[in-house]
Amino acid sequence: MLLLLPLPGQCEAAAAAATGCRHVGAGAAAAGNKRQRRRAPQVEGMFVFGSSVVDNGNNNFLNGSGVRADYLPYGVDFPLGPSGRFSNGRNVIDALGELLRLPGLVPPFADPRTRRRAAALRGVNFASGGSGILDNTGKLTGEVVSLRQQIRNFEAVTLPDLRAQMRGDHRIKGHDSFQRCYLSKCLFVIGTGGNDYLLNYFNPRKNGTEGGPALPDFTRSLITKLADHLQRLYGLGARKFVIFSIQPTGCTPVVRAFLNITGAACIEPVNDAVALFNSELRRLVVDGARSRMPAARLAYIDSYKIIKDMLDHPGKHGVRETGRACCEMSRSSSGVLCKKRGPVCRDRTEYVFFDGLHPTDAVNARIARKGYGSSSPEHAYPINVKKLAML
Repeated sequence: MLLLLPLPGQCEAAAAAATGCRHVGAGAAAAGNKRQRRRAPQVEGMFVFGSSVVDNGNNNFLNGSGVRADYLPYGVDFPLGPSGRFSNGRNVIDALGELLRLPGLVPPFADPRTRRRAAALRGVNFASGGSGILDNTGKLTGEVVSLRQQIRNFEAVTLPDLRAQMRGDHRIKGHDSFQRCYLSKCLFVIGTGGNDYLLNYFNPRKNGTEGGPALPDFTRSLITKLADHLQRLYGLGARKFVIFSIQPTGCTPVVRAFLNITGAACIEPVNDAVALFNSELRRLVVDGARSRMPAARLAYIDSYKIIKDMLDHPGKHGVRETGRACCEMSRSSSGVLCKKRGPVCRDRTEYVFFDGLHPTDAVNARIARKGYGSSSPEHAYPINVKKLAML
């Protein structure tokens, strides 16, 4: 399967003249070069926060992490091979970056090479597999970087680096210019929450929280904490947010295997919990964030419905296998991750799940396409990513 990476973009002089801002992530293009304008990135950069569904290699640098994808068969269809992405190829961030015409892959924060590099001007990925909205989510798996710490890393390390780079070559002068000409034109992407149910709420005994809160109370607490994290990013200058829903966790191979379910049925109590969170998250995007972040614009991408449609109507999407993972499962990971150098299915495009929890490249690409360009509120709400980028 051929996976194409985006081509480098160039800036448009006319747009710079109209706004008073230069595009800061790439060199200036000739005003009359239509081909270069077509390739111009649609946003200045993309900063990514969340869990393994959007992690692109940060956990590779955590020695104590039990959630890593830096070995085959992960990356079997990826140009760079095993990279820490929990997929046979791209994750949803890579696919979205291609659609936005970002010139290359968004680098992981934990890679020392990301510091003080011009590539970081096109964004940085802070996500950590196993993490969640709650600080203690994922501790069972070993070392993780919580969402709170991911935002701290953005604030304490990446923001000063970016400001220094831009001051150094005179592209940005002053705080107001940095905010107006750069940060406000970047996307801040959040994909998290699933682990708070899978590794926390549905594992109360392991977390020592027997007799914990009822599901509605737990969900409201998650939404409140996530809203606080979004507001923190807003305070740091974020204005355009892309928020991914939790995927249908009750349909994943690991959940079905753990509950000894065979056949095509999903585990509805798990899906019901996820659906409740997604409903509250959608409401937050539309109503709750408006009063707390008046200048923000948000797009909610319903990964749940996009994947569920593939599971319910596989033939329509060219899918053959909806219940089993494409790779052989590792016993040491409780059926979540692929066995190192284990066998893998021949045609990954026919599978929904690559391992026990994460979608294949083909599914990630579909989520990105729907989130980017769909006009249906069932996929992207209240606007899609393409329209958000144009604001």
